[in-house]
Amino acid sequence: MGAFTEKQEALVHSSWEAFKTNIPQYSAVFYTSILEKAPAAKNLFSFLANGVDPSNPKLTAHAEKLFGLVRDSAAQLRANGVVVADAALGSIHSQKGVTDPQFVVVKEALLKTLKEAVGDKWSAELSSALEVAYDELAAAIKKAYA
Repeated sequence: MGAFTEKQEALVHSSWEAFKTNIPQYSAVFYTSILEKAPAAKNLFSFLANGVDPSNPKLTAHAEKLFGLVRDSAAQLRANGVVVADAALGSIHSQKGVTDPQFVVVKEALLKTLKEAVGDKWSAELSSALEVAYDELAAAIKKAYA
């Protein structure tokens, strides 16, 4: 991977800003997409016990945290060329037994959600920047597995 550019960071940040315009709606899109591809993922998230409820503060808080981590990953890549994840983040994913295919499902759901959020501002360049930021975050989380 080459250096993460200022433009890539700005693109990722703009998608975060679009997501923030309607966190409940986009959280529902995100988790619905995950469950469509991987229904068993429902068991990984206690707040999905009763399905996708955009008024559930735990659901929206978790989505906001994840999308914020992708934004932060872009900033880390631009500043340092590497993403470092908190050990606790690695630990919880390790305890839950999150697998590589599950990380892919989350990435696909994230891209689908942000494509909806940004609308006609979606581009191959934005998609690529998001994929790099997410992939580097996922790699850092896996590296932090206890």
